[in-house]
Amino acid sequence: MRDLALAVIVFGLLPFIFKRPFWGILLMVWLGYMNPHRLCYGFMLSMPVVQIVVIATMIGMLVSKEAKRMVWSPEVTVLVLFIIWMGITTTQAFYLDLAYLQYTKVIKIQIITIITLVMLTSKEKVHAIVWVFVLSLGFYGLKGGVFTILHGGVYRVQGPFGTFIGGNNELALALVMTIPLIRYLQLQEKHHLVKLGLSVGMFLTVIAAIGSQSRGALVALLLTGSIFWIKSRNKFVTAVFIIIAGLAVVSIMPESWYERMNTINSYESDGSAMGRINAWWTAWNLATHRFLGGGFEMWQYPVFEQYAPIPGDVHDAHSIYFKVLGEHGFVGLFLFLLLLILMWLKCRSIIKISKQNPDQQWARDLAAMIQVSMVAYLTGGAFLGLAYFDYIYHLMAVVVVVHYLVKTPALAGQDSVRLNPNGDSPIAALSAVR
Repeated sequence: MRDLALAVIVFGLLPFIFKRPFWGILLMVWLGYMNPHRLCYGFMLSMPVVQIVVIATMIGMLVSKEAKRMVWSPEVTVLVLFIIWMGITTTQAFYLDLAYLQYTKVIKIQIITIITLVMLTSKEKVHAIVWVFVLSLGFYGLKGGVFTILHGGVYRVQGPFGTFIGGNNELALALVMTIPLIRYLQLQEKHHLVKLGLSVGMFLTVIAAIGSQSRGALVALLLTGSIFWIKSRNKFVTAVFIIIAGLAVVSIMPESWYERMNTINSYESDGSAMGRINAWWTAWNLATHRFLGGGFEMWQYPVFEQYAPIPGDVHDAHSIYFKVLGEHGFVGLFLFLLLLILMWLKCRSIIKISKQNPDQQWARDLAAMIQVSMVAYLTGGAFLGLAYFDYIYHLMAVVVVVHYLVKTPALAGQDSVRLNPNGDSPIAALSAVR
């Protein structure tokens, strides 16, 4: 039944995507983050639905008259340079076949990023895509939060198998990154029931992230919570929410969770933590010895035998920083960090510009909350190898477009109708997109 329902949705929307390719963007985001096909048990499980929608969207972009605009910015330039550099390192990778396969996946992710950038041409479209981010990942926040409460936190919350967020650690990071976006939507919302639903969703997403039993997620939540409060428009309400969420965690989680979290302070005796540190040293030693790094998927025994302090302890880097360093050298790490720094500064610029115009409060809120999401990614990512996770690149595209819109406010809504003045609910946001 799930397979048939999903097939009707995906293939039923394809004809409309040819006329309005932005619908294809929203469908790609939903399929890419919620991964509903991974929740099926029949023919849709292996169906390349994302590729089908991408092809339909690209055809729609060629034949449709829907507004399109390529915004060139320093972030986009650095991203292109990063993609090119990864291609260069791939040609010299230790494991060419594996590297080419992974580079192909990365290219596909970045093609979707560029397509998204081109099709995001208005405030309404930005708002719509944020709603889809939240609904897609919030599904696992709601589901995981309820699961954690019902089972007292005994079992780990996991993501859909075979995806970027399949593991408990990866899902937890994605959820922590989504919490600020839920807050952004809550700030814009006028309908009280929707606002209440977003509050409940935010609370359950916090519980789900804790229920993943990810130590990296705990660190990310603690740091993100601090920045969340600093960036919040209403600090008292935010403080109350943080306190309530903290008390809920204390009352729900079992003793085994506390024991696992306490291992953060005794990482020297934790085999998993020491394995990561061994991999980090491997990346450092390799990058200092080999200018181009080892290429994608270099985390193999022969490489560790040559560069690791403990040759027999083979691990993936489990860190966005050391993963890029080991695979693409110091140049690759520089471009990756430069992209994130520019993205942060662009958010700060949006906040500064929008302060001068009350009508751009939405942009100020969104930029501030994306900065909070970045803190989650930068801290949680220190312990996870999600350097190529499409979420952060999609957020970069949003930041670039929002900055363009606040600098050229006359263009912000020229290709779309105004939002419902009574509120920007999901229905209103999606129906406003032209």
